[in-house]
Amino acid sequence: MTRSAVNFVLILIGSLVPVVTAGPFAPDAGQPGSTAIPIPADVNDVSVFVGWVDGVVVERGLKQIDDPSQGYASHGVPDDALGFPETAPQSIDGVVSLGDGGIATLTFSKPIADGPGYDFAIFENGFTVIAPNQMFLELAFVEVSSDGVHYERFSAISLTQTESQIPNLGAIDTTDIHNFAGKYRRGYGTPFDLDEIRDVNDLVDVTAITHVRLVDVVGTLQSQYASYDALGNIVNDPWKTNFSTGGFDLDAVGVIHEKTLLADINGDGIVNLVDFSALSAAWQSGTESSNWNHKCDLDPSINDLINIDDVVVMMNQWLMTGVSLEADINGDGIVNLVDYAAFSLAWRSGPEDSDWNLKCNLAPSINYLINIHDMFVMMSQWLMMETWYTE
Repeated sequence: MTRSAVNFVLILIGSLVPVVTAGPFAPDAGQPGSTAIPIPADVNDVSVFVGWVDGVVVERGLKQIDDPSQGYASHGVPDDALGFPETAPQSIDGVVSLGDGGIATLTFSKPIADGPGYDFAIFENGFTVIAPNQMFLELAFVEVSSDGVHYERFSAISLTQTESQIPNLGAIDTTDIHNFAGKYRRGYGTPFDLDEIRDVNDLVDVTAITHVRLVDVVGTLQSQYASYDALGNIVNDPWKTNFSTGGFDLDAVGVIHEKTLLADINGDGIVNLVDFSALSAAWQSGTESSNWNHKCDLDPSINDLINIDDVVVMMNQWLMTGVSLEADINGDGIVNLVDYAAFSLAWRSGPEDSDWNLKCNLAPSINYLINIHDMFVMMSQWLMMETWYTE
C-alpha cells in the first residue's frame, strides 16, 4: 500500500472515530501541557540534547506473534537507531522495526544522569493526526540499567479501552497513555525522568545509566500474547502489524543529562579518596572476578579490566565536582548574564512553543512553562559558581 493510500485510509478511519473525553495524561505535541520535545534544528544544536545513543543490539520479534510462519520484522538495520533522529515527516526511513515483543538494547559511552526534569527522550515514527490527540502510534516499554544486567522498568500506564482491538491502521489517544516510548509522533521525542525510579531499585544507579532497553508492546487483546501495563491492564495498540515494519520503530534516543565525572564512583558529586578506595578494592579485576565493580571501569573503550587506564581517568578528574547549579544553563560553571540571556529568550514559553528551552525549565516539579517559578531558581543561584570554575 502506498503512503498516500495509507494516509487516505487513516483519514477515513479518523472520520469514524467518535469524540471522547480526553484522558488524564499529557496531550499530543503542539498542545498546551504536552511534554513532547521537538527534534533540534541540527546535530550541533545542544540546547536540549547533549548526546545521542552510540551503541545498539536488536532482537527482532515476529511480524505476528500468533503466527510464526510469517517470519520476523525486518525493516531497517540496528545502526538506524544511532545518532541524530530522522527529520523527514511521515517516513519509514532511518528507523529499525522491532516486531511483536522485539527488544532494542541501547548503550551510552557517557552515562545518562538524573538531573532536573527529564533526562533522555526516545524518538519513534508515529504519524498522521487523525483527530485531536488521535495518532497512529506503536508503543514500547522503557527499562534502564547502570550495569547492563539489572534493569528497572518505568511504570507505564494505558487507559485505552480493551473492549475492541485497535486495528493495524487504528489510533491511540495520547492522553490515555503514560511512560511509553512512542507516545509522540515523528519529529518529537517522548521524555523520561530518572527521578521516578531513584528509590525503586538499589541495583540501578540513576546517576550513571549506561543501558536503555526498549521492549515492543504486543498490542493484541489475546491474553496469552498481550502486554500488560504497571496496573495490570492489557495495552491495546495497533495490531496486527504483520509486515516488515511491524512493531515499535526506533529512530533515536537523545541524552539531556549525562554524567560528566566518570570517576565519581559513589555519586556524591566529587572525585576524592572515597572513590579511590572503591577503585583500589576492584584493582586488577575483570568482569569474571568476584571483586569486579563496573563503576570502576572508567575507560571501558580500552578493556574490561580495572587497571592503569582507569587510574589515569581518575587522576584527570581528581577533586573535580559535577555541575549542580540548575541555573547554569550554558554549563560554564557560573550563573550570570549569559544564562539570563538564554533564559530571557525562552520566557513565557512552553513545550509546544518554538522558543522553549528545556534547560530553562528550572522548576520542572511545578510546571513546564518558563515563568516566575524558574526566575526564582535563577535569582537564588545568581553569581554562584561551581568549585571548579575559573575565570
